[in-house]
Amino acid sequence: MEPPPSTRLAGRRALLFGAGSSAPGWGNGKAAAVAYARAGAAVACVDLVRAAAEETAGIIAAEGGRAVALTADVTDEASVAAAVAEAAAALGGLDLLHNNVGHAVMGGPEALDLAAWRRAFDVNLNGAYLAIRHALPHLKAAGRPAAIVNVSSLAAIRWTGYPYAAYMAAKAALNQLTVAVALECARAGIRANAIMPGKMDTPLIYSQIAGQYASAAEMIRARNESCPMGRMGTAWDVANAAVFLASDEAGYITGQCLAVDGGAGCVAP
Repeated sequence: MEPPPSTRLAGRRALLFGAGSSAPGWGNGKAAAVAYARAGAAVACVDLVRAAAEETAGIIAAEGGRAVALTADVTDEASVAAAVAEAAAALGGLDLLHNNVGHAVMGGPEALDLAAWRRAFDVNLNGAYLAIRHALPHLKAAGRPAAIVNVSSLAAIRWTGYPYAAYMAAKAALNQLTVAVALECARAGIRANAIMPGKMDTPLIYSQIAGQYASAAEMIRARNESCPMGRMGTAWDVANAAVFLASDEAGYITGQCLAVDGGAGCVAP
């Protein structure tokens, strides 16, 4: 369900990496950016693809919100640093960092060569580290409570049925990075939490997951059937959790990895 407008994040300045959708529809980052804006935040929408960032920023602007579109390659530190600096300059500072970039590369240890393994860590873990590294000075300078929200995966803590060892390992490391940042920055008034989506129905699954099934229709059927609630979640389920974790309502919540999975993490795989 799309969130209605609110004032939960009024006056906040949010920087979101991975704000575009990989295909038509609502991906997790696109939905989170729009949800932040609907809650009152100004949003810097960053994506590798300029058009994707501009689409998300355009949706926010059309609804009367404030947004800027930026590009960055999260595997390149100079690119990330530039995006953080541009976002802080455009918004007048930063109060919220949201890391949504991820890519599921299929293959176990024998199938993946070292280059593919390292690439998976660059995209799924190191990009978030670089964003945090360069955003922290701005979050600390804000002079008020700030938040970091990292999008991990249920695959960080359990087998989800897909052979993507590097993705699982990188997302597990992202969970622990979240905890480490949360504890190190707690006295500075900066909270850090992660969201672990389960099986979600977003555009990304059609390019990264569909090949594991006989057809896209079979993928949808099987994924819905495997969820305790009988259906996959949507990008808005992740976005709604992100708005909560970013808001003052979660002011005493930090270092947590929240499963948004329809109960999938509670049952045997």
